[in-house]
Amino acid sequence: MEFTTRHGFDTAYDDLGPSGGLPVVLVHGHPFDRTMWRPQVEVLVRAGFRVIAPDLRGYGASGVVPGRTLLSDFADDIAALLDHLGVRRAVVCGLSMGGQIAMEFHRGYGARVAGLVLADTSPVAETEEGRVFRNGLADRLLAEGMGGYADEVIDKMMAPYNVTELPDVTAQVLGMMRGTASEGAAAALRGRAERPDYRESLAGARVPVLVVVGADDSYTPVEGARVTHALIPGSGLAVVDRAGHLPNLEQPEQFNAALLGFLAALRG
Repeated sequence: MEFTTRHGFDTAYDDLGPSGGLPVVLVHGHPFDRTMWRPQVEVLVRAGFRVIAPDLRGYGASGVVPGRTLLSDFADDIAALLDHLGVRRAVVCGLSMGGQIAMEFHRGYGARVAGLVLADTSPVAETEEGRVFRNGLADRLLAEGMGGYADEVIDKMMAPYNVTELPDVTAQVLGMMRGTASEGAAAALRGRAERPDYRESLAGARVPVLVVVGADDSYTPVEGARVTHALIPGSGLAVVDRAGHLPNLEQPEQFNAALLGFLAALRG
């Protein structure tokens, strides 16, 4: 399904499961699309949750908006989608960049958040070195496309042993990265270069929060996840064994067990 935002671009999304179920918004990372959540959508729908999974602007089947897309722009898009669907409050689950969008949504639309799941992400503001890197990478993707970048980072997106041991998952991840529009990916990178610090808003969170991380994530290591967990009173922490930056795809059974346990407690 899709709808046209007030900014004039189409947002593609899935809205699955019972309309009266607890809504769960799944926010994908960079440079992926909503198909990265397939192992979660199936089990969540079967468990009676309403699952809303959008393609972020610039990704998947959604419209490509060149230039710079701030995390707040993505959060506004999610709010507009929930308005379109008549959903007042939802659990927001995001991975990597999607986790930062979830944190931005919590900061800007806190009354609409019933719970947060922050997977393989960081609440810390972008550094000056990071700003230079992201803007430089944006320039490179516009000049060269996504293929070379995808090949370079696959063994960071996934644990290196899983790249070999899970060829179907590797093919899916590479396919998503190579299929992403370079203009959309570059716009998101430029926006993330301006990423603010979310630690203060997370420390004041008044909703249940689950922090998830792959045990062998090299982008957002376990130690950082432990720091985030300690920052948020009453939060949970799940470390997914034998997984890198994409534990929902590398070890879906472990990831789903943690997610379902968190959501069941919320629904109860």
